[in-house]
Amino acid sequence: GLGPGRARRHQDGGDPVRWRRRWFDRMDRPARAVARGAQDAVRLGHDLARRAQRLREVAPKLRAKGSDAAVALFLREDAVLPSAMLAPRIQGTSITMTDRAARRLCDRLVELGVVRELTGRSTFRLYGVA
Repeated sequence: GLGPGRARRHQDGGDPVRWRRRWFDRMDRPARAVARGAQDAVRLGHDLARRAQRLREVAPKLRAKGSDAAVALFLREDAVLPSAMLAPRIQGTSITMTDRAARRLCDRLVELGVVRELTGRSTFRLYGVA
């Protein structure tokens, strides 16, 4: 077939410049989509880094035993199920925490605005960085 450098006078009224411009616009669309996707990824990464920093700043205000390990778990995981990941032991540690302490810690983090409840249910709640 004819490439962008060859005149196609018979198809669009004899203007090879206009034909070339349309051809390059069509070939440029995937590159623009990739660039938009990269911009969105960078924006989301900055947003997540800002949220994680807020969680780190709040950590010293927490008085619960094992709260540092719990905050590390929130930073490491997409979603945290307190009854399974924080009690009876904080996942990945040997630090113990009761179900009640895990629920209260999550409620406190929600109150401070650094974690949010993701499911909207009253039982088996999942929490994630807000």
